[in-house]
Order: sequence, then C-alpha cells, then structure tokens
Amino acid sequence: MSDQSAAVAPPDTARLEKFRRAISNPLKLKLFMLRKLPMAYLAGLRVAEVQPERCTITIPYKYLTQNPFRSIYFACLSMAAEMASGLLAMMHVQSGSPVSMLVVGLEADFTKKAVGLIRFTCPDGAAIGQAIAESRATGEGRTVLATSTGVDESGDPVAVFRITWSFRAKR
Repeated sequence: MSDQSAAVAPPDTARLEKFRRAISNPLKLKLFMLRKLPMAYLAGLRVAEVQPERCTITIPYKYLTQNPFRSIYFACLSMAAEMASGLLAMMHVQSGSPVSMLVVGLEADFTKKAVGLIRFTCPDGAAIGQAIAESRATGEGRTVLATSTGVDESGDPVAVFRITWSFRAKR
C-alpha cells in the first residue's frame, strides 16, 4: 500500500478551489441543480459549506419535503446526505483526469423526528480524495464509506447515513 501511496499524485488545488467557488455561488448552484439535480432544487437543498475535506448541505422542512407524520420524508433526507458526500466526490474528481463515481451502498439510522432546517455534514473529503488519487494511479476501482450526519437546529442528531462510493479512473 505504501508503494501505491508514494505514486499517488496530489490533487490540483487550483481546480479544487475553482470548483469550490463555483458551487458556493448561489446562482451557479441553482443553475447546476436545475440542470442536473432538479429534485434537489425543488426540495430546497442548499450548500452551507464546501471545503476539500468537509461539506455541509441543508434541507428545510416544507410542503415538498414533508411526509404524513409532519416531518421530513426519509428520501429527502437521503438526498441531502448523499449530496454532502457527493459534492466532495465531484470536487476531487474534477481536480484531475476523469474518474467515474457511483453510489454502491446506503445505510441509515434515524434517531429523531426531522423538522425545521436539517444540516447534513460529511467530513470524509480526505478519504474520498485519497481513493480517487489511488484509482488514478493504479487504474483500479476504489470504494469509500462516507458518513453524513444530519442535525436539527438545536444540534441534536436526527439521522446518520453511511454511503458507499465507488471510484474508477477512466481510460
């Protein structure tokens, strides 16, 4: 493993920063979501923070995200949790040669009724970046288990999602 790690090229920080700035621009984010993620746009997902190592996405409780139990529907929570890790993956994928990315697993635990504004944070950007760099260096696929934790406005956890991402460098 250490021989492979030595051959792993560092990410292009200029490209990381360009992606981070673009996704942090509210107008560019809205246009991106309308074009590529229309349900995320309709649900009201917003980027609260995006850094190479961490991303936070918010989702509000509103008419389009509600379930019959007066809380946020689990599928909408899943969408926000996946976007928190997915933006990290997209940022690292765009920092170099092409890499395909795909969700291959999802597991969730729900601990509290999700009402109000829920913030999903994924702190696994370094692991995602390392897996992508290794895939580019070796040409083999890599998987990463990314964790997105959702908290309500009082800071209490409402859900934890474990999303398994697969990365494979394109030829």
